[in-house]
Amino acid sequence: MTSPVITFLGIGLMGKPMATRLAASCQSLRVWNRTFAKAQAITGDGISAHADLGDAVAGADIVISMLEDGNIVGQVITAAQAHLAAGALWIDMSSTQQAEALQFHQQLAGVAVRFMDAPVSGGVLGAEAATLAIMAGGAQADFEQVAPLLSAMGRPTLVGPAGSGQVAKLCNQLIVGGTLDLIAEALLLAQAAGADPAAVRTALRGGFAESRLLEVHGQRMLDRNFLPGGQVKSQLKDLHNVLAAAAGAGVALPLAALVTEHYASIGERYPAADQSAALLALEQVNPGHRLGSAPDRLP
Repeated sequence: MTSPVITFLGIGLMGKPMATRLAASCQSLRVWNRTFAKAQAITGDGISAHADLGDAVAGADIVISMLEDGNIVGQVITAAQAHLAAGALWIDMSSTQQAEALQFHQQLAGVAVRFMDAPVSGGVLGAEAATLAIMAGGAQADFEQVAPLLSAMGRPTLVGPAGSGQVAKLCNQLIVGGTLDLIAEALLLAQAAGADPAAVRTALRGGFAESRLLEVHGQRMLDRNFLPGGQVKSQLKDLHNVLAAAAGAGVALPLAALVTEHYASIGERYPAADQSAALLALEQVNPGHRLGSAPDRLP
């Protein structure tokens, strides 16, 4: 059987390790990036870089996009669609709004191209380790076709029809953003009330408060290591998308609104900082209180 022609669009912070992992599991992979040098940097071992978007997607059976936001995804789809083969499958792994995913689905259906939204969670470390949670929205048959391919990058789960992947990702980001805020509050409270915050974190681990976020980002906060990782601007974008989805579904999410406000308060000053910088937002509203004594490590 002939191997499918696969194209990966977007060789950024997440896209680079994802494309590298994907390439290791298939015979060949085309890659494209708006800044061509980023695509060129990972050529070899079956990866070929294309400077022209049309050339990159022409004749591809599967196109995977991992781009900055829904606006960029829309621009790339519009620019690429005249070059796409009928019957091809476009998998968008970017984080967008559900309404945008549904729009992409409809737009590509107009040129006989299938669509699946499959955003991810797990950050750069998860992408490097191929342990990403992959939340797919699309047709069952399409998912079954590409599940082995997606498994090269993590753990794929079909969560519903097109657009549902973005809903699942927003649920994930809501839990992440809210939990990071609470971890920051817990550690700052521990110190302000006279306990050792590092020891409190250790004590909490193994109990019901244990989580991957407490393990990784709790330590980041104690170390004041805000080098990304995930970024404040990305978390803030996702939280705004959460509120947009909530408005569309007719539900009020008061905690989501508060967490969004906290991230927005540092969005302009620390846009590229790791999302554990939720601690910095908390310290802004608690003058005179600062977790630990280490210097801030910021991008």
